[in-house]
Amino acid sequence: MYLGFYPKTVDHQKIACVGTLLTDTALAWHLHRYRELQDNDTWANYSAAIRAEYHNKREGAEAQAKIGQLRYQGSIRAYMTEFRALNNFAHATGEGLREKVDLAMTDAILDMRFSQNAGELVDDEEFLHATYRAGIQVEKRKALRAARELVKLSTPAKDGEKKAGGKTDAPRKEREMTWQPKEEKPRTDRLESWYGRKGSWATKEAALKGVPTAEREEYGLSREDCWRCGRSGPKTYECFSFNTKKRTALPPAPWKVSATGQMKQKRKEDSDEQPSKQQKITAVETMEIEATASRGKGGTLPWDDSDSDF
Repeated sequence: MYLGFYPKTVDHQKIACVGTLLTDTALAWHLHRYRELQDNDTWANYSAAIRAEYHNKREGAEAQAKIGQLRYQGSIRAYMTEFRALNNFAHATGEGLREKVDLAMTDAILDMRFSQNAGELVDDEEFLHATYRAGIQVEKRKALRAARELVKLSTPAKDGEKKAGGKTDAPRKEREMTWQPKEEKPRTDRLESWYGRKGSWATKEAALKGVPTAEREEYGLSREDCWRCGRSGPKTYECFSFNTKKRTALPPAPWKVSATGQMKQKRKEDSDEQPSKQQKITAVETMEIEATASRGKGGTLPWDDSDSDF
């Protein structure tokens, strides 16, 4: 481009000008050629010799690989500029060119291109230009959407007017003015204050004190019953039972239980000792079965009275 700007430059001036731009091995090659030919060298021979010496014979294959790895990164101008620069060496055309471009684009750009072009894009330049236009439109819509969201966030809402999320702006401002950070207790302190409150055992060990190991292991397998007394209803930390369901005496609860609560708990524990209605029915049926078996063997029933007059 520099030499084209000065078309009257003679051959030895062109060779000297290019020689000043070379470095390393290329500069050594230039100086060796100059010592050999000096002023007998021509620009046509010199330019052909340097191209033959430093031409990359694999530049086409390397450009093809780079085009296959090239992806759209948010700017269609940047993508098309790099694609055309690589394609000068790769020489991709037709279906190969279209496949590489389509794989590099986003779904939004492809949808926009199909909506803008109803017919088939036959020419490569027409295809590239249509993809470029679609990318420009998608980027404009994205920028417009971001600007609209920014305006919504920066515009203060009027008193009582709802913002995104259904909350009004006025109460939020009041909360910002009056809210003060609350000092939060450590988790261990919160647990101790919860389990140590009135009507609860302070610790799990205190609640299970007095429960035999065998019963503790048996009750501990249940997810619904109390681990302290083994009954359903009360939980371990709130249990104030006087004994377990196996009649093991338990230490009294450290808090005061109302008389009504004591009576209810006493009735519940007493009901564990008395057989239920179903247990009574089962016992009677068992006795009848045993009596029938005894008759079959010629025996007497336990309630038979051989001395009876009836």
